Amino acid sequence: MNKKKELLAAKKKIISATSKAINDFSMIEKNDQIMICVSGGKDSYTMLDMFIHFQKYGETNFDFVVVNMDQKQPDFPVDVLPKYLNKLNLNFKIIEKDTYRIVKEKIPAGKTMCSLCSRLRRGSLYDCARELGCNKIALGHHMDDIIETYFLNLFFSGKMEAMPPKYLIDKGDLMVLRPLSFCKESDIETYSRLMEFPIIPCNLCGSQTNLQRQKIKNLIKEWEISYPNRKAIIFRSLQNVSPSHLLDRNIYNFQNLGPVEDSNLLV
Repeated sequence: MNKKKELLAAKKKIISATSKAINDFSMIEKNDQIMICVSGGKDSYTMLDMFIHFQKYGETNFDFVVVNMDQKQPDFPVDVLPKYLNKLNLNFKIIEKDTYRIVKEKIPAGKTMCSLCSRLRRGSLYDCARELGCNKIALGHHMDDIIETYFLNLFFSGKMEAMPPKYLIDKGDLMVLRPLSFCKESDIETYSRLMEFPIIPCNLCGSQTNLQRQKIKNLIKEWEISYPNRKAIIFRSLQNVSPSHLLDRNIYNFQNLGPVEDSNLLV
């Protein structure tokens, strides 16, 4: 298969999976103003490409603005994203926030930086969305991220929780979307390679080799080798939950559970 055909096949896969997530979870509505968070990684570039596609060919009228957060990481190539976004003639904003320094000061050497970095970044992005008049924020998490988060919470936090494809923030004024929720990371990697996106590596968390997430990723990879299609089955299970067969009294009323007294139902 030549590169052009390979790219068309890869794009078709991503479009199909993204379209399913958008439709299944009612992500985009008429006149939405969506802030697309682009980090410079393969996932966010792919997500941006999908928004460009659906704005052009989709049936719902919406607008978006691209936002990148310059966290002042050492050797961060500040010209890469503006150059790329200007080439596409897109409306964008660069937020400059020295979260790198804060994270390095607060987190002891050898400890995971992701949690604090994520919280600092999230707050800044929410504020920016409000300033830009956006009602929704789009993030580039994909199927593998969701599965890995589920196991991280299961093994290390003692709770059954993943990443929702759509949620309302606590303040209630912004909706967060994950349009790539049904996309496989491997498909995104293929698409990103063929599109030749100008990837910007993360020198903060990307440099940490002993992250719990990486261990989970390796574990799932081993399962996939021994038992092919495990990830697809695990992901399907997150859409097929039986509260009555778990132990959480907050989501199932065990206390008032009793026999049915309707005589019409008796045999």
